[in-house]
Amino acid sequence: MSLKPLGDKVVIKVKEEEVTTASGIVLPGSAQEKPQQGTVIAVGSGEVVDGKKVPLDVKEGDQVIYSKYTGSEVKVGDEEFLILRQSDILAIVE
Repeated sequence: MSLKPLGDKVVIKVKEEEVTTASGIVLPGSAQEKPQQGTVIAVGSGEVVDGKKVPLDVKEGDQVIYSKYTGSEVKVGDEEFLILRQSDILAIVE
């Protein structure tokens, strides 16, 4: 099964969280921060602005940083993804 986002939506594979600190201390799940970085897996067809379709700025494979508490988490098979609007993406990591 694959995900095909609609409109200005983007599907992100969230980067795995760090479970140990630099000094080797293992952090429990409740102490870990929610990740804000991931890889774009799929993009929608574009956003409609003033009746015209505008393509999205991100593309599949881009590493992005997004807003902390945004989007919808979905699980497909054993993998977890985040679906969010392009406007929730803060930057592309180059």
